Amino acid sequence: MRLIIYTGKGGTGKTVTSCSTAIKLAEYGHKTLVISSDPAHTLSDALMMPTIGYQVQEILPKLDVLQIDPVTEMRNQFDTTLSYMASIFSAKGIDETLAYEIAMLPGMTQLFSLLKVEELVKQKSFDVIVIDMPASGEALRYLYFPKLVGSIGRKMAGLLGMFGGVARMFQALSKNPIPSKGNIQIEADLLNRIQYLSEIIQNSNMTSIRLVANPDTFSIENAKRALMSASLFGINVDLAIINKIMPHQTTDQYYAKWAEFQEGKVEEARANFYPLSLKEIRLHDTELRGLEMLRKNGELLFGNEDPARIYYRGKAFNFATEENSLRMTVKVPFTEKDDFDLERHGDQLTIKVKNPVGYIVNIVPLPSAALTMKLVKAKLNGDELNVLFAKGI
Repeated sequence: MRLIIYTGKGGTGKTVTSCSTAIKLAEYGHKTLVISSDPAHTLSDALMMPTIGYQVQEILPKLDVLQIDPVTEMRNQFDTTLSYMASIFSAKGIDETLAYEIAMLPGMTQLFSLLKVEELVKQKSFDVIVIDMPASGEALRYLYFPKLVGSIGRKMAGLLGMFGGVARMFQALSKNPIPSKGNIQIEADLLNRIQYLSEIIQNSNMTSIRLVANPDTFSIENAKRALMSASLFGINVDLAIINKIMPHQTTDQYYAKWAEFQEGKVEEARANFYPLSLKEIRLHDTELRGLEMLRKNGELLFGNEDPARIYYRGKAFNFATEENSLRMTVKVPFTEKDDFDLERHGDQLTIKVKNPVGYIVNIVPLPSAALTMKLVKAKLNGDELNVLFAKGI
């Protein structure tokens, strides 16, 4: 089974790319489900089908669609635990409405959207699930959340069960509500599901993230941060798509300048997303909506290729931490050892690559761990640049 997750900055064309991919997959004979958790119901808009709702429904042979309501999913799966957490804050004198807001951890709604995916994977009803995810950076934090909770939260749940009797003895003194056995079991079951979800997402034979960007600085930088985060979190990114590229065939100087600017951004993207496969999609001459237009877009994207293939397996960025240092390995399209220059600016590393016509500049976002460290040295081995950061130097 394959799980394909499209992510990128809002407005880059994630939804239409997800739908186009799903249509192409179905035509290849894969039983396919395309999912969106966007509260704006973008699937309905893209497919021009206002009847798409919160139940799986078939719209083409071998193609089903599902609009997830994150709030409903969270209420169904987390309501008991959320109520307990809110009651703790209420016991401290906090207004009940505010207590619920505090109890709602950042990213919980998207986490529970992903748990719907975990449920569908276990059913084994589909060959491929395509997900239209929210903006890159936050989406990837949600994807990594299961690993964090799975390792720490399970131990905490065990401690709650072990010391439940002791907690009841001190309830009168603390004035805090204690979790019931049922609540503890719900939390344990939830952690098991989150752990399984984590294993699905980190399985590079099963799951791929695909980046969608437009030929502009903001969306490309956003996609680059998503690529760095995915590598940091151990999630495979196999493809980058540059969407909505203006054609050059124009006599209007205004549009010609935009086309020239975008061409430069596409060239940057080829270097910035190396070694990923990069697909370029021209701006359509009409609004991209409806099954026929989406089918046409799928042909432009994949041609005779099966979209279920894994285009790349590996990490554009690799990280190894020691006690006081961080070693970052970056895949770079260099040819000579003296063809690059490095500059550190806050949370970014600028790599200048010399080529026959000048320099290609790649600005690499750094992980948070590097913020308190200094750049010590860099060494090129083949197409890998090894950069060492260290504390106390």
